[in-house]
Amino acid sequence: MTLVIKADKRTEFGKNAAGRLRRQGLVPAILYGEAADNVPLSLQKKDVIEILKSETGENTIFQVAFDTETRDVMLKEVQINSVTDELTHVDLIQISMDKPVRVSVPVELVGEPVGVKVEGGLADFLLRELEIECLPREIPESIKIDIGPLHLHQSFKIQDLELPASLKVLHDAQTAIVVISSVAEEVAPGTAEEIVEEEPEATEPELIKKERKREEEEEDKG
Repeated sequence: MTLVIKADKRTEFGKNAAGRLRRQGLVPAILYGEAADNVPLSLQKKDVIEILKSETGENTIFQVAFDTETRDVMLKEVQINSVTDELTHVDLIQISMDKPVRVSVPVELVGEPVGVKVEGGLADFLLRELEIECLPREIPESIKIDIGPLHLHQSFKIQDLELPASLKVLHDAQTAIVVISSVAEEVAPGTAEEIVEEEPEATEPELIKKERKREEEEEDKG
């Protein structure tokens, strides 16, 4: 059953208006639509925290209801005050259940490598999240990989993953997720660049962040 949270459209903007919302247990938010205009909203802070604490976390699919509308959405960015740990702002993005989305999914290691248990090595966890593309309802909570068979100086790479065909991994096949290295071994300069792929090009979420920042600046001037 899909979670539905209620929201209200915001009509007042700026720091003072945002402060009043937070004192009422609300958090200012912006809903970015696929083709429609962006919608400024206010959400119950407790609803957002509940989503963040769920097993699916920021990859949770839920519905936001305001006025007479209900839209399928996901969290795209959550801002938290680094001093007070207060939830200060939320970005939502509208999704279509029949269109693939790009998300980050945590990697979960299973088993103790032979190279660690018997051969005295260390497991270097290089890639803790995987960027994948799939339909919203197929987003996994995590991607488990069995590293038990790995010996010293062996690695588990993207190409070693066994995933459903519906999941598209957005990393180079040669990118290492885990490497079993010796205790005395140090990564030589340049090695990390060879193991881990280059950063992907700017994607939609980054563009959304920039657009939201501009809107917030306009709010602050209001």
